[in-house]
Amino acid sequence: MRTVELFAGVGGFRLGLERAGGFEVVWSDQWEPSAKAQHAYDAYVRRFGAEHASDRDIATVGADEVPGHDLLVGGFPCQDYSVQTTLDKSRGLQGRKGVLWWEIHRIVGHHRPPYLLLENVDRLLRSPARQRGRDFAIILRCLAELGYHVEWRVLNAAEHGFPQRRRRTFLLAVRDGTVVGRRMATGARDPAYLQRTGFFAEEFPVEQVPVLPLEPPAGETLPADLKALSDTFVADFLNAGLMVEGRWWTRRVQALPDPVVPLGAVLEETASEAYFLPEDRLAAWAYQKGAKDEPRTARNGHVYRYREGPVAFPDPVDGPSRTLLTGEGNRSPNRTTHVVTDPATGRLRRLTPVECERLNGFPDGWTEGMPERWRYFTMGNALVVGLVERMGQRLRSWASDDGAPPAEALMPTRAPRR
Repeated sequence: MRTVELFAGVGGFRLGLERAGGFEVVWSDQWEPSAKAQHAYDAYVRRFGAEHASDRDIATVGADEVPGHDLLVGGFPCQDYSVQTTLDKSRGLQGRKGVLWWEIHRIVGHHRPPYLLLENVDRLLRSPARQRGRDFAIILRCLAELGYHVEWRVLNAAEHGFPQRRRRTFLLAVRDGTVVGRRMATGARDPAYLQRTGFFAEEFPVEQVPVLPLEPPAGETLPADLKALSDTFVADFLNAGLMVEGRWWTRRVQALPDPVVPLGAVLEETASEAYFLPEDRLAAWAYQKGAKDEPRTARNGHVYRYREGPVAFPDPVDGPSRTLLTGEGNRSPNRTTHVVTDPATGRLRRLTPVECERLNGFPDGWTEGMPERWRYFTMGNALVVGLVERMGQRLRSWASDDGAPPAEALMPTRAPRR
């Protein structure tokens, strides 16, 4: 499949699809706003070459400059929905980076590729705080108007044989009239679709008892008027769901977990002294990681009680790690940086960049050549490569069913609604 990769980062989607086989990236774009040096793009080029790679603000790229393609992929920027920001401060699609959804919409509307595979944080399903589910509904409505069916699933990498608890929402959008689109449309009449026969359920199995019918049976219908939807829509989108012709069904599913891969499995045998915590800072680290119940004074002089629970210190290595965040490289005592017991010395240290690469399924040294802070930052933004590899294998298998014609010969059975 001819593939276009947007918001490419250091190439996690591309690496996963290349491992799956049967995909050729014909154009990619990576641009970090407000950054003078484009470290992620430079790393991408070091690994894949500069041919067909762009480092332009996607908003300045004409849709006709993007080559024709069969599959569009992208982990579109998620800062406005990030778990590092409290939900009541999340601005969703109205946020500075949330608006980049409309760049995807513009390119898809021009090319109408048969398939889209998109990734975002799990919070996307319930953003923004004051109008739960609105942002995701806007995305579904836009895709319905362009003639796409959508299946979504929140995947926790740790439940599927990877050493990191990283929850992300994945969307497979398929154009009406394709082999996979017809299969997805039929799924709307299949009680077991989200639990047994769907795109994600086949590759990432869930508990089967009981097999529940899709709810509600007739499907909820998204408002046709996008402005009205934006102003009034509220809904609970659960961790699995399906949208066909503007009607949507959703259900909470429970993964059948693969064998656990622990954090300890990715630790390097030796680490540089630079990663070890100084003895005179151990108390400060312990304070930051520990529970707190103490008086504090605000800038205006108001005294209040500050409370927070503890964070494991050090991080256990006999189970999957916590989620990597973009601030993982912070050397000062803080709550979010991982601290482990070094297997060789028994001393406490931070994770190395190579260990962070391993947690996301990248080869050792994938981000070498950029400042170390950016190595951590890019891994905090990356997806788990192995999940994409498995989705790529499934998509290739589904698209080849029944002697499917080439993608360029696939036409929708009806014109997209405008």
